[in-house]
Amino acid sequence: MTTTTTIPVSNARPYDVLVGRGILADLAASLGPRTRKVLIVHPPTLGARANGLREQLMDAGYEVYLAEVPDAEAAKRIEVAAFCWQILGQTDFTRTDAVVGFGGGATTDLAGFVAATWLRGVDLVQVPTSVAGMVDAAVGGKTGINTAEGKNLVGAFYAPRAVLADLELLDTLPRNEILAGYAEIVKAGFIAEPEILDIVERSVDRATDPTTEEFRRAVELAIAMKARVVGEDFTEAGLREILNYGHTLGHAIEHAERYQWRHGAAVSVGMVFAAELSRLTGPLSDAAVDRHRAILESLTLPTTYPQGRWPTLLATMQRDKKARAGMLRFIVLDDIGRPSTLDGPDESLLFAAYQEIAE
Repeated sequence: MTTTTTIPVSNARPYDVLVGRGILADLAASLGPRTRKVLIVHPPTLGARANGLREQLMDAGYEVYLAEVPDAEAAKRIEVAAFCWQILGQTDFTRTDAVVGFGGGATTDLAGFVAATWLRGVDLVQVPTSVAGMVDAAVGGKTGINTAEGKNLVGAFYAPRAVLADLELLDTLPRNEILAGYAEIVKAGFIAEPEILDIVERSVDRATDPTTEEFRRAVELAIAMKARVVGEDFTEAGLREILNYGHTLGHAIEHAERYQWRHGAAVSVGMVFAAELSRLTGPLSDAAVDRHRAILESLTLPTTYPQGRWPTLLATMQRDKKARAGMLRFIVLDDIGRPSTLDGPDESLLFAAYQEIAE
């Protein structure tokens, strides 16, 4: 087992993100002292590992139940949350018991929402098993489910007791899964941690290999950045909005594609759009926009979207939860590492930026 890095998240309910290899064995230590029952929420692909976790916790004296939920965004539906609530009710979970989210970002979003709403809040430990889950979805305390009208429109801010980012869980992921998740790491590089961009540019192969020090460094930089931001603004009243870089258009693309696109792929296109919007409205240089494309394309992530889809995407963005009083808001860049907010840009300006990514 390698050294474990502890990254604190300071807010009204402070918690730690633990990063290392083989740290899943410490799950019991992250549960509350009065916890007796645990529900592990997991996708079908992790059934065997979830059973292993169940046996591990049962050996430690816990009463453990499993809730197998659909893969990816299909898990984030009210019917799936109700299925989990049913298990909690039938097994008499109390406020001192706990939910464990064991899976990618969609699974941890769902598990967090279930924990936040059962008895108005039970303990939650997140064990993300994807790159995006480790650096983004499981860390900030955002929980949510999707509706027919858009992504994450129903949810809550709810801090976990702990997040265990065990890098060994990534060793067997298909490479395309790692690359899609890496979009969230690169986002952290563009808005606050340019060292991440340097790591990718030096060697994309080492940067995206979960067994290397370069990969771990990039992951820890991304998590630490999010921890700082969340610590200052847990409920997205101000600073935390910078984490939405690339997400306004990205979420609209996911909705247009009926969530068949990977989140990271959609956000990749969204970041290039945001960079083009930044160039049109402010001082972001052509070189910085080109750097977006070069880095994202080196990760084999998409940077364009079909020409004729703009009206649909605009309508979806106007319903996005990041809008204020019907006014669209975008996170843009004054420079690499210097994000700002653009309120209510003219639709003609948005269309011009879209033309730069349309194919």
